[in-house]
Amino acid sequence: MYTVNSIRNICLLGHSGSGKSALAESLLYMTGAILRMGKNADGNTVSDFDPEETKRNISISTSVLPLEYKNIKINVLDTPGAFDFSGAVMEALRAADAAILVLSAKDGITVGFEKAWKYCEERNMPRFVYISKVDEDNSDYNATFEALREKYGNKIAPVVVPIWNSSKKVTGIIDVLNKRAYEMANLKRVEIDVPADKEAVIEEFNDALKEAVAETDEELMDRFFDGDDFTYAEMINGMRQGVKDLSLFPVLCGSGVTCLGSLMLMDHIIDLLPNPAQGNFHKATNADGKVEEFVVSPGGVPSAFVWKTVSDQFGKYSFIKVLSGEITSDTTLVNARTGETEKLGRLYNMCGKKATEVKALSCGDIGAIGKMDKVKTGDTLCDPRKVVSLKGIPYAPACYSMAIAPKTRGQEEKVGTGLNRLNEEDPSFKLVNNAETHQLVLSGTGDQQLDVLVSKLKSRFGVDAVLAPAKIAYREKIKKTVEAHGRHKKQTGGSGQFGDVWVRFSPQEETNDLIFDVEVVGGAVPKNFNPAVEKGIQEAIQKGPLAGYPMVGLKAVLYDGSYHPVDSNEMAFKLAAILAFKEAMPKAMPTLLEPVGALAVTVPEAYVGDVMGDLSKRRGRPMGMNPDADGNTVVEAEVPMAEMASYAIDLRAMTQARGSFTLEFVRYEEVPKANQDKIIKEAQNDD
Repeated sequence: MYTVNSIRNICLLGHSGSGKSALAESLLYMTGAILRMGKNADGNTVSDFDPEETKRNISISTSVLPLEYKNIKINVLDTPGAFDFSGAVMEALRAADAAILVLSAKDGITVGFEKAWKYCEERNMPRFVYISKVDEDNSDYNATFEALREKYGNKIAPVVVPIWNSSKKVTGIIDVLNKRAYEMANLKRVEIDVPADKEAVIEEFNDALKEAVAETDEELMDRFFDGDDFTYAEMINGMRQGVKDLSLFPVLCGSGVTCLGSLMLMDHIIDLLPNPAQGNFHKATNADGKVEEFVVSPGGVPSAFVWKTVSDQFGKYSFIKVLSGEITSDTTLVNARTGETEKLGRLYNMCGKKATEVKALSCGDIGAIGKMDKVKTGDTLCDPRKVVSLKGIPYAPACYSMAIAPKTRGQEEKVGTGLNRLNEEDPSFKLVNNAETHQLVLSGTGDQQLDVLVSKLKSRFGVDAVLAPAKIAYREKIKKTVEAHGRHKKQTGGSGQFGDVWVRFSPQEETNDLIFDVEVVGGAVPKNFNPAVEKGIQEAIQKGPLAGYPMVGLKAVLYDGSYHPVDSNEMAFKLAAILAFKEAMPKAMPTLLEPVGALAVTVPEAYVGDVMGDLSKRRGRPMGMNPDADGNTVVEAEVPMAEMASYAIDLRAMTQARGSFTLEFVRYEEVPKANQDKIIKEAQNDD
């Protein structure tokens, strides 16, 4: 068991391909948690164990990799860098107390790095920057470091100095604070002499660190101006305070392949990053509905937050972070969301896919509970004496939708069941059964996420599914008032059927629903048949005359007709009304209506022109532009929903993934005549 002071929870963030999983693998290897190093390309790293991850050579979900170093437990959360899997990053940010932002010395500052930085800023999360791949061809540590300094200012503090060979490749590193140099030999760290030509730069960086430390304390500032030296302990304490206050962002570097810099990184994690009691502060809603600060407390009553769920062939695991007290496998807690009491199942320490059973989990630690069927991601499990609910995980809105259907008819239920199981694991996607278009619509962050879901349906649930563009729910409306006659007469051997109506159909703007009125005089149609006439028209408007879409904005007035004292009945008048509708519609100038959405696109100023040009191709109407708090521009427009199916992917390509958008339905509008024929033709082909 670890005390709260001897635990660090850190998440690795950064662009896809920046080297996060390789770094995690090197940390595990250097601490003896694994005996041989896996490689992403070989699909055998500890963190990328899902079949989809090994197939695609990318991380898809966050994996937990605990390791022990100098009697401290470091829970490393390795997150995906691909933007489609940002939901897993949101989960990791809730469980971690600090972040290590990874960027490659070959690529410099990427969009993924910028996004990771923003996530940390929004959460006031302490962070390190780790420059990876410093020993590879075309890497440039200096250019990457200078870019960081230029973008984020003097808070970017180097705590290592790289040692280059003549080919500009990094072969070793120097610890600025300790003034000791290291290189790697067969994955083992070897101390070397500090190169003479590096002493000046070490002094320069050391002085910069000393100044940063001085700024954390008035007494230290006075001593700094007096030219005093600080002790090693004072330097560490000052740097720790600077990291906590977000006035210092230490920069380290290394190689996940050779493990260069991995031990130094862990030394700094232990010395400078907060433990769970000092870290990620939470807001909680208590039983009275009041929001209060939640204090992470080892001595408090037990409580835990469920930040991730795995529901696969190995079973269901609810990943938790213990936020107060200690929990054991027979602890009974209340689920704040449902109010139900839950007796905890077996507890596990997770390392990739490997689950090791443990008797207890202490405050601040991360682990998993097995087989908690009613528990979902985002739930708070707490002691009945203090029921509090922590805020849920802020997943990005699902903005890319496709219809999903089984390849083989009759397997619709299997698709639905499989996706609901996968949704337990990944709450960032949504599933809607659209009764109007008779499609199951799957919505997520992008095409890659949906593609993975289809693959998982096949591998886990044995059902082949296909994605297709989701149908648009069009409407039909008339533009002209017409009168029509409907007569239903049927004479058979027994009693016959007779219904005869005259109906005036006109467009109306009051409501989308049918307005039915009666202006019959002299009892031409008895009152008791009026409901049957209305029912017939209600049935008929479900399929409009142009493409079979529902009709809206229609007023129908029954103004004349006739009846037979014996043969007239409700069915006859209902059928007569349908005949009148069918006769009237083609003459009433029917037209198609389409859903129009309010679009708000947030992009850096440099992309506004491209976004505006693209919107005009989508028949969008610009409504205005406003700056936001982050220096971006918010472009507002109204745009037909039919033109927006691929917008999530197109905007990402147009803005190098720097753009985001929201789209909300506002109203229906008439489809331009030029577009109507195509829609009608497609609807007829579907029939």
